[in-house]
Amino acid sequence: MHTIAVIAYDGISPFHLSVPCIVFGDDLLRLGAPRYALRVCAERTGAVSTLSGFAIQVEHDLAALEQADTVIIPSWSSPEAQPSAAMLSALQKAHARGARVVGLCLGTFVLAQAGLLQGRSASTHWAWADDFAKDHPGVKLDRHALYTDDGNITTSAGTAAAIDCCLHLIRVDHGAEIANRVARRLVVAPHRHGNQSQYIEMPLSETERPDAVSAALDWAMAHLNEPINVEQLAQKAHMSPRNFSRHFKRKTGATIVQWLQHQRLAVAQRLLERGDGSIDQVAETAGFGSTVSFRLQFTRMFSISPASYRKQFLHREG
Repeated sequence: MHTIAVIAYDGISPFHLSVPCIVFGDDLLRLGAPRYALRVCAERTGAVSTLSGFAIQVEHDLAALEQADTVIIPSWSSPEAQPSAAMLSALQKAHARGARVVGLCLGTFVLAQAGLLQGRSASTHWAWADDFAKDHPGVKLDRHALYTDDGNITTSAGTAAAIDCCLHLIRVDHGAEIANRVARRLVVAPHRHGNQSQYIEMPLSETERPDAVSAALDWAMAHLNEPINVEQLAQKAHMSPRNFSRHFKRKTGATIVQWLQHQRLAVAQRLLERGDGSIDQVAETAGFGSTVSFRLQFTRMFSISPASYRKQFLHREG
């Protein structure tokens, strides 16, 4: 069983702590995947204060990190707060023995202070990006990404992006279909890709037909196996291509090309996990122009070929 250790600390936000607990604490057996063994730990066992004025009872200390497959620091009190030597050492040892280490929101600062992000890619809450870049110039900070997966280290922006990041980890562990089922239970978007913008610049006004873009996206989702261009989508939304592209970016935080690519890759993931059809058929059904293009885009996104991805998840089901 995959063990996840979530680190709590005095003054933690209950919401930030609850995100990994809710996502990874779900009974995945009912959704068709093995459960995680979830452990909330702190530097000491017993009562840990929260920002909301109540305390939580923690049963595990930092020794729980020694057996964890994944270690999560769900936030941090402030960019200036220095983690204890004991916490930094526990994180370093977990990383050194091969555990997956995750920093959500300001938790990225803790991983950086532990020296785990030097030369690595990372993301954090946009409001503290300047502070992070100043304090940790050796880290490749992506100021706009919802989350960044750099092998065995994953980091995210704040609040809702932490949910996206945790769902991404379930997708890595158990595949897109299981992650989508968890997302449906949480009533959140099934997949916001990591390089999507952290925030939308400004909402659409009521006079700008806020449902027009959504209607065009619904049409696109039903026709992903066909060639789709901005002119078609703009026509469905009764807008000019220029206006549609502008409204689309405001609504989704992505370009039309990026959005279509990620939707098609998500379809391909599910088809591969189910073993539906050959690689050529998956490429056609998901709407890629050619099998060669599909293989290149899939491998670039997931660092694994479509054939290997299928074998990996079919083997798990067996």
